[in-house]
Amino acid sequence: MSGGDGGAAHACFTCHGLDGAGDGDAVPRLAGLEAGYLHKQLEDYASGLREDATMAGVARRLNPHARQAVAAYYAGLPAPATTGNAALAPIAYGACVACHGPVGEGAGTAGPAISGQPAAYVADQLSRWREAKRRNDPRGVMRMATAGLSDAEIDALAAWLAAQSAVPAPASGGA
Repeated sequence: MSGGDGGAAHACFTCHGLDGAGDGDAVPRLAGLEAGYLHKQLEDYASGLREDATMAGVARRLNPHARQAVAAYYAGLPAPATTGNAALAPIAYGACVACHGPVGEGAGTAGPAISGQPAAYVADQLSRWREAKRRNDPRGVMRMATAGLSDAEIDALAAWLAAQSAVPAPASGGA
């Protein structure tokens, strides 16, 4: 699970790909995401704070050094080029701008880049936040931000974010 002789580049490629682009559906893009954010997510999966049977199994098999190496590897990959979409953000995105930026480019570890992520993945994560099934937000900001969202608003947010260019977040040095 640590990538063996191939190193961090091979630890997560089955689902996320060697290029870190994900599968374009339910598996998120890791390429170009902030290293500190990726490392925190791996630690949260390993500790059980963020629940997902597949990811928990993977993260627990990686030692702390390997989790950091995997995070650094995927953070160092370029985000895939997309055409982007100049359409106006859904009204519900207004609450997201402070942490995730005007087009989802992120603001470092606490506000990861969410632009260019697959719509199905974004919708699933927003639903998990809303239903308190995802709880690895130390201040509960995501739970509060999603609590009043309807399924239609979640779908609109997910579709709009998926259509945005995958813009890398500013580095925080968190990893």
